[in-house]
Amino acid sequence: MATEGIEAVFLTTHNWGRAAGFFQALGYELEFSTDHNSGRLRNGDGPYVFIAEVPQDQEPRAQMVLKVPDADAFRADPAVEVVTPFEDTHYGTREMTVRDPDGRLWSLQAPAKN
Repeated sequence: MATEGIEAVFLTTHNWGRAAGFFQALGYELEFSTDHNSGRLRNGDGPYVFIAEVPQDQEPRAQMVLKVPDADAFRADPAVEVVTPFEDTHYGTREMTVRDPDGRLWSLQAPAKN
């Protein structure tokens, strides 16, 4: 089974309010925010943007998240280095981390088990 395109862009920031405001100025709508300075924004039917505030000693980063419809049916090709297998997250999905040939880490996200 293959991935189904980009699910999301995950961003970390030092200022949640400013980052969310930036994307809202670009036409994204806030779908929800949390009580710990994070939230999800969306513009149309494309991938969502999830932004989370991190401490000043952490460098802000960006990561694309690829969509997998069913974690249990997904089998990584031998050419794909699995860093961590699918694991349940605290926010209701299952995620796997893989490494591409240039050393970049990619997240694969699937719905949680029912």
